[in-house]
Amino acid sequence: MHENNSIDDLDDAVAAAAFRRLVRHLQTRHDAENVDLMGLAGFCRNCLADWIRDAGFPGDKAAAREVIHGMPFDEWKAAYQSEATPEQLARMEESLKKNGGSH
Repeated sequence: MHENNSIDDLDDAVAAAAFRRLVRHLQTRHDAENVDLMGLAGFCRNCLADWIRDAGFPGDKAAAREVIHGMPFDEWKAAYQSEATPEQLARMEESLKKNGGSH
C-alpha cells in the first residue's frame, strides 16, 4: 500500500533544493512568460518573490524579485517580457479565480 506523505513532512534541505531547482529552471526558461504562468498555474516568478518575503526574506520587493529573476526586475522585464494580449490577461484572470483568494 502506498504511504500518504505530506509536503509538510518533507525535509527542509530537500524542499530547499527543489525550490532552487525550480527557480533556476525559470531563470533559463524566459519563453515561459509570467502572464502565461499565471494563466496556467495561478502563480509566476513575481509570486515566488512575494512568497520568499512572506517566508522571512529580509529584503524588499525589488531585492526578492532580483533573487528569483536572477537580475533586477526592470532589466528582466525589458529583456524578456512582451506586452500581454487580451487573451493572456483573460486566461490569467480566470486562473486567479481558482486560487481561492490566495496566490
